[in-house]
Formats: sequence, C-alpha cells, structure tokens
Amino acid sequence: MAADALFDQAASVLIDRGIDGGIDCAIVLGTGLGRIIDDMVEPISIPFEEIPGFPKGAVSGHAKRLSYGVLHGKRVLVFEGRAHFYETGDPAIMRVPLGMLAAFGSPPLVLTNAAGSLRPDLRPGSLALITDHINYNGPNPLVGDTGDGRFVPMVDAYDPHLRARLKKAAAASGANMGEGVYMWFSGPSFETPAEIKMAKTLGADLVGMSTVPEVILARRYGLRVAGLSIVTNMGAGILGGAPSHGETRDVAATATTALRRVLRAFLSEL
Repeated sequence: MAADALFDQAASVLIDRGIDGGIDCAIVLGTGLGRIIDDMVEPISIPFEEIPGFPKGAVSGHAKRLSYGVLHGKRVLVFEGRAHFYETGDPAIMRVPLGMLAAFGSPPLVLTNAAGSLRPDLRPGSLALITDHINYNGPNPLVGDTGDGRFVPMVDAYDPHLRARLKKAAAASGANMGEGVYMWFSGPSFETPAEIKMAKTLGADLVGMSTVPEVILARRYGLRVAGLSIVTNMGAGILGGAPSHGETRDVAATATTALRRVLRAFLSEL
C-alpha cells in the first residue's frame, strides 16, 4: 500500500478516537522516558498495533503507544516509544507515524533518546541538545522514495529556532544541558571501545541507536525538528564505561525529572 494512503488511514484512526484539530507539538520518547505522560491532562491513548502502518513489537522501556492531551497548556501528541532499525532492518520503520503528522498541522517535532557520551563533561543523568548528526550506520530511510522531494537538504536539520527555545527552557528550569553531535549506530549490540574511539575522531559527542532516520523522514515531510538526548552512560572504554540496556533504561527513568522541567518551560513558551 502506498505511504500516502497509510498516512490517511492512520490519521483517520486518530480522528475516530477523538484526536482532531491541530497539534501544537509532537514528541517521541526514548527508552525509559514514559513518565512524561504523567503530566498530561486526560490523555487519549492508542496502542501502536491498532494504527495502520505503525510499527509492532516491543522493546523494554518503550510502551509503543500514542497519547494525546494537554501538556503544560499545549495540545501535544506523544509517541511513547519508537521502532528501531535493529528491530526490523528497515530504516523507514517510522515513516507512517511521522508522515501522518501533516494531517494535524505539521507540528514541531521533539525527538528524545537515551545516548552514550563521548565527553567527560556530558555525564550520565545530564541532558544534551543535538546540533547535528553522523549517519555512521549507512542506510537511508528515503532509499526507494520517488520524486524530487527525496533529495532532502540536511543543513540545519535540527531547527536552530527550536534549539534556541530548548536552550532557553533549560536555563529557565535550571536543568544541566550541554550540546553535541550524535552518531547513529545500528545496534542492538553496544559499541566497542575501538568504535567509540573512531566516533570521537570523526567528531561525534554522543552515540545511540535511533533518531537519525526519524530526522531524515521528518525533514522529508516538512517537519521542523529538535533532538534531545538523555545521557545514560559513558561510551565503552571512556571513564570505565561498559554500557548495558538495563543501565540505559534505569538512568533514563531517573533523569526524566530534568526532561520534564525542560519540556514544561519549552511548551509554555511555544
């Protein structure tokens, strides 16, 4: 089935469930960040599996559910979890969830993730604003797409205006937030110490297993994007770093408090 038809079908399910009208902001939550939903007023929640074209399956720390409601005075659509390239081998697995946002006014999109740090000043539990990315993994979600729209420019893919607003929100909320370049690895295995050394040499500050394909897809569909990492571990071999999924999940859950403060300040001024 054509992607455009799936976009319409997915949007129709949301509208039938009471999600209608414009959306002020869409947010994708990374591993262990589901507590953000606790701040939402009377959310409407729909499991991914009930929406045409949405990814199925599960990863611990990802609820795989879509929730809509009022968050800090704004109408917000929250993706509680995402699908990863390592689950299916498809870099475009999030095509329908992101492409259907055009039906709701193409709201600004905030992508969050759990990431490993390559810098001693970006310690576990802190936040980091993504300024750019490196697609080390290689696959592009637009391979096979047609028309000139597939030639997506990636300068300022992480919208400067949204980044400035997030910096202002972090300062206003007292959250410790750095910034840096994010490198995408396929996973699900973590990086080796040698790969982390390579990533540093190439200019990366953060590493992770998501986000990059979503940014490319979002830009393809005309969405403005911001990326925000919660640092859950040091990269392999850095300050004794030996990352695990359990550590990623647990540290992310603990650090959600700071992310909630930043989102509160960000949405109140959006």
